[in-house]
Amino acid sequence: MGSPLRQQIRFCRAADGARLAWATSGDGPPLVKASNWISHLECDLQSPVWGHLVDELSSRHRLVRYDQRGCGLSDRDAGDHGLETWVSDLERVVDAAGLEQFPLLGISQGAAIAVAYAARHPGRVTHLVLHGGFARGRLRRATTPEMREEAALMPRLAEIGWGRGNDAWRQFFTTQFIPRGGPEQHRWFNELQRVSAAPATAAAIMRATDVVDIVDRLPEVRCPTLVLHATGDARVPFDQGRLLASAIPGARFAPVEGCNHLLLPDEPGWARWVEEFRAFLPAAAPLAEQFGGLTPRELALLDLIATGRDNAQIAATLALREKTVRNHVTNIYAKLQVANRAQAVVMAREAGLGIAA
Repeated sequence: MGSPLRQQIRFCRAADGARLAWATSGDGPPLVKASNWISHLECDLQSPVWGHLVDELSSRHRLVRYDQRGCGLSDRDAGDHGLETWVSDLERVVDAAGLEQFPLLGISQGAAIAVAYAARHPGRVTHLVLHGGFARGRLRRATTPEMREEAALMPRLAEIGWGRGNDAWRQFFTTQFIPRGGPEQHRWFNELQRVSAAPATAAAIMRATDVVDIVDRLPEVRCPTLVLHATGDARVPFDQGRLLASAIPGARFAPVEGCNHLLLPDEPGWARWVEEFRAFLPAAAPLAEQFGGLTPRELALLDLIATGRDNAQIAATLALREKTVRNHVTNIYAKLQVANRAQAVVMAREAGLGIAA
């Protein structure tokens, strides 16, 4: 059994001043996961529902993920909830991580956030991966009075029972997200709902999600896109995945066997998901191949350069003379064929250096 996955948690400020908790884990080229509710950065690593996903994404990439406002370690009284605010929060996290270009993953509600971000920033998102996503929220896709009544009822159920000690209230939502989960997975997801967000926040997020409509933004996505969706998804209809894939130019659609909205590690659909994801988004060459011309000392310096440290700070960190650092930096520029520090930083960060320092 390998060593437990380690992560580093930091905070940044949203446009309205709310504190957003974000974390990095793994090594390699960057990968950003847009937020979705029912998350907690600390709990997810040991989760029987989320843990295998975080492990997989961190095994070949330096994963950047964050708790949505109102959830997990982010500010709980963050106020405004809605798609534009969520996209703005993603912008702040990406900037805090110092990323220029990166692939972007959106799961469930996070798919709409990812699509909106990719449409707004076509030069920054290199690849887009969507799973269990929707273009229209529950109210926007409701076509009957019964469907509208159901959409109104779910937030009310959260307000009444989300924070109670009796799991029966939260079990209703658990069986939509992971109907084929085992007892331990159900118990854990029930508890995650309670610790991830207050009842009023859960209801506010549901209501904001129900009115999401990104159909008009789908044709604006310009990057290669992979859309995955469980064939029997009990939370988001399979047709919503088809809609995403058919409206995003050139998107590849990969149906995944199963009815769990969040794929679990012991179901066949998870192996298919990993196969599709890795084929679509292959990991970059190891650092030794990308920067093979650099000595180990120069590679260490490049990592520190990518964090934004100046020569004096690097000298203090490595117990070197500043003149020695300056000479190493000059050699690094020559070997990388870059003209200045800014170009070296971009190259290093695109390879995954400096982000988790």
